[in-house]
Amino acid sequence: MKASLRLLILVATTVLVADQVTKYLAVSRLTDALDGREGLARVTGYFAIHNLDNDPPREDGERSVLRPHRFVEDYWHFRYVENPGAAWGMFANLPDSVRRTFFHVVSVAALAFIFLMYRRTPVDQQLARLALALITGGALGNFLDRLIRGYVIDFIDWHWRNQPGMRWPTFNVADAAICVGVAFMLLDSLKVRRPEAVAAPLAQSPNP
Repeated sequence: MKASLRLLILVATTVLVADQVTKYLAVSRLTDALDGREGLARVTGYFAIHNLDNDPPREDGERSVLRPHRFVEDYWHFRYVENPGAAWGMFANLPDSVRRTFFHVVSVAALAFIFLMYRRTPVDQQLARLALALITGGALGNFLDRLIRGYVIDFIDWHWRNQPGMRWPTFNVADAAICVGVAFMLLDSLKVRRPEAVAAPLAQSPNP
């Protein structure tokens, strides 16, 4: 394996695993979907059971039990949400087949573009490479959700005392990794880079 790709693979894989593990915990702890299941049945249930936030309501009238957790009262809660759209729920109202195709194409194109940027980023720009690796891991985490379920699991709810207009859209670990990656990219762009020194041409000896 090329040393230049080790950082990308290590960071992206770590983010992807952390994202999926925390989403599994969100399904397990914040809903009743996996209650009574053991071992492999819990894992298969995590990937197979859908519409746990009861939106839209089920045709059979049954409702999943949601168990929000107040981590920091008035500021930070954990609550289970299924987001079929992009950030802030954009494009969530598109027809299901159109929405899935759109996000699959966009996700693959974005991942290819990020990989190309990573390959073209000089090795000495470690912060930029770390940023692109974080963004790759986050993009893979949400892409895996959309590929398997057709929606993304969100569960981190930040707000200010439940005031209207003071609530950040519910997000997940993949979203956080992407945001941190973008912040690192901005920091890297602000760094002052000294131009490479150019060797002075050898002075010609005077003619005898």
